[in-house]
Amino acid sequence: MICARIRPLISTPLAFTISTTKHSSSPTNLRLLPRRRSFSAVTAMSSSSTPPSQIIEHIVLFKAKDDADSNKITSMINNLNALASLDEVLYISAAPLHRLGSSAFAFTHFLHSRYGSKEDLSTYAAHPDHVRVVKESVLPNCDDLMAVDWIADRIPGTLAPAPGSVAKLTLLKLKEDVSDEAKSEITGVIKGLGEKFPGIDQITVGENFSPARAKGFTIASIAYFKDLSEMEAVDAQKELLVNLEKDKVRDYVDSTIVVEFLVSSQTCSSL
Repeated sequence: MICARIRPLISTPLAFTISTTKHSSSPTNLRLLPRRRSFSAVTAMSSSSTPPSQIIEHIVLFKAKDDADSNKITSMINNLNALASLDEVLYISAAPLHRLGSSAFAFTHFLHSRYGSKEDLSTYAAHPDHVRVVKESVLPNCDDLMAVDWIADRIPGTLAPAPGSVAKLTLLKLKEDVSDEAKSEITGVIKGLGEKFPGIDQITVGENFSPARAKGFTIASIAYFKDLSEMEAVDAQKELLVNLEKDKVRDYVDSTIVVEFLVSSQTCSSL
């Protein structure tokens, strides 16, 4: 069991599911991944602290080596979640993926964390504890990594999504020479999805500002749902969504990655 501090904030939800590639306008087919033991850790600002003026979303996707020892992978996830103790971390959760919707990649695990500024993210990245976990646990056990960072378009109502909730991460690689106006149009479509689909508890969207490990993907969004049934209810309306919005975004998008993951119920908190 992972224990962490939870320090609640205030804000609003929103969400996103676009599945458009240059080859097809039909929704991305998600493939189920084997269920593995999941771990999660959360930490947020104390109630006496001033709420942050912005939130930085940080996502890492990991592909565990095919011959990696399962105990070492479990240790890697535990060590990543233990980084919740760092002062800069507002929220952190690492676990196996539930489903992956990209045939071009074979990611198996994820990390989602939140920070109050780009500077806090940089401090976290350079912290000796983080560097040690990457060097000793991540790199020896993974043969592919991908990371994206963006400034959330809003501060989520709850920085630490509830245990048992489900996240859908969508990453878009845009075609070359897409204008800033077109990018704003795409993010505007995504921002509006929360109003169309009330089953979404929260969503943020933004443009990646760390291109080095993003594999060319530039627009990122993460949506949280109460549980799998809520997410599947929204997915059942996906065809309607595609029909409504495809003309606004399809011509700009080269490829898409969609992944889903569960927030572990194996958490504990002290307020």
